Amino acid sequence: MTHYQDIPPIRLLEPVITNQIAAGEVVERPASVVKELLENSLDAQADTLDIEIEQGGIGLIRVRDNGCGIRESDLRLALSRHATSKITCIDDLERIASLGFRGEALASIASVSRLVLNSRFFEAEHGYSLRNEDNSLNPIAHPVGTTVEVRDLFYNIPARRKFLRTEKTEFSNVQETIKRLALSRFTVGFKLSHNHKILMALKPALSENQQLQRIATLCGTEMADHLLTVDTNTAGMHLSGWLTQPTHSRSQADLQYFFLNGRVIRDKVITHAVREAYHDVLHAGRHPCFILYLHVDPAEVDVNVHPSKSEVRFAQSNWVHDFLTQSLKEVLAGTSPTLAPLPTRPLSPLATTPTSQPFSRLSLPERPQRQQVQESLSNYQTLKNTLPPVVPDAPEASPPQLSPMPPLGYALAQLYQLYILAQNAEGFVIIDMHAAHERILYERLKTALFNHNIAVQTLLLPVKLLVNPNEAETLAEALPLLQQLGFEVTRSGEESFVIRQVPSLLATQDCAQLIKDVVADMRRWETSTRIQEQLLTSLATQACHQAIRAGKTLTVAEMNQLLRDIEQTPRSNQCNHGRPTWVQWQLKEIASWFAR
Repeated sequence: MTHYQDIPPIRLLEPVITNQIAAGEVVERPASVVKELLENSLDAQADTLDIEIEQGGIGLIRVRDNGCGIRESDLRLALSRHATSKITCIDDLERIASLGFRGEALASIASVSRLVLNSRFFEAEHGYSLRNEDNSLNPIAHPVGTTVEVRDLFYNIPARRKFLRTEKTEFSNVQETIKRLALSRFTVGFKLSHNHKILMALKPALSENQQLQRIATLCGTEMADHLLTVDTNTAGMHLSGWLTQPTHSRSQADLQYFFLNGRVIRDKVITHAVREAYHDVLHAGRHPCFILYLHVDPAEVDVNVHPSKSEVRFAQSNWVHDFLTQSLKEVLAGTSPTLAPLPTRPLSPLATTPTSQPFSRLSLPERPQRQQVQESLSNYQTLKNTLPPVVPDAPEASPPQLSPMPPLGYALAQLYQLYILAQNAEGFVIIDMHAAHERILYERLKTALFNHNIAVQTLLLPVKLLVNPNEAETLAEALPLLQQLGFEVTRSGEESFVIRQVPSLLATQDCAQLIKDVVADMRRWETSTRIQEQLLTSLATQACHQAIRAGKTLTVAEMNQLLRDIEQTPRSNQCNHGRPTWVQWQLKEIASWFAR
């Protein structure tokens, strides 16, 4: 037994060590300190937050708020570990509504910095100041609220301090933290300065216009100009906020903000639900932008998963996932031309005076009358798919004279055998005829697929599928779903299955691997849409191959029927790859070209 040497006894750690261990989980960098302090302020019902930063937060972090303040008798306790006013009993952990609740933040921050806590309780005549270095408590003049001053972060842990990045990078992380909180609380004003220079001053944003202005300030006007509004309810859940049109996407997932009961979170269920909602309107490798707020019963979510409180667990993750996916899909399905009002007189940017030249001088056909459009509608049949339309066809051949101008107007010409030029109530519209027709065909193929029996193909040689015991149970439970999607899979042993039939659309794919991927999804997400996504991918390919090609000459009637089909097709503002199908030129914009 001589090889067991110098085995120390078990002992309790000193408080200073336990505090620094806790700090390692809570305080990663200056941005972590800012997050914890601001969340405390918001929990204290503050509506004005003033943040001062020096040297990226390494030199100084000072947060002032006008919240309810801290009682004199509670100030020293506030710097103790596991001291909090947010929860009082074990049952409170089941229904956490506040941002903070663990009682670790201030103690952790104080253990790795020189901290001064100044506060005046709203019922007190004056405030008090507490310094962590000597634990001294002194009366001071202070407005109602709290000021926390954090200096020399990690001064007593050189090993931690050397892992911090440059001042610019650390401050960038601080800015991102404040941005998230500013998007989570529109009723709160935020002011941020760095090295004595004011960089942000946000007033409370109460109206939707003010909220959109805050979004434009924090996320850019380009994002703010391409937002779709979300506002939907179901039993026990409310989803609101904004997401971008599919035509406005990014190469990185850097403008995605999700708030659960006011808390910034990152969650794989949420990420998967959003990705699924954008599946057939966004090109692979592109990412949507969104600012979404989900409110659920606090009892249905566990936020006590990680000290950072950014990860959560849903009691019914499938329910949340499906609600989010369906809600966002419905919003995205509405991205199609909207009905324009009937103009009181014909709009022509070149006909503002009697001496203006007619369109014929530009080698373009005159604006077609509705009678001319209807006379040759039959020519468009060469372009129309035999599958049932998504919605009923256009109205009768002779619409009333005072019916509204169609959203995309009427065709004027075909440009370079690639685009259609149309005139509507607001100016000119240019339509990418291939992209638009691709979306029309794709939506019709989808309708046919999910409203009728899926075409299947029996395999000449059945494919054997081997799985492990855990996968076998999951696959056995998934057999009814696979059957609905056109597969015939039977169990041939404890850990083996046989594939005898597959959907015709997937006959050339590795269906054994596809089913294994479905099983993996179900074990991770408790659901899978992988097969549906593969089917839709195949349909999208078909639609692309069958759509009007560049170089094809269209008659005026064919062009106009294509416009009407675009207007009646969901998601028609973008093709299957997320590119725009049409672009509007406003009349006032055109007039500005000529200094009118």
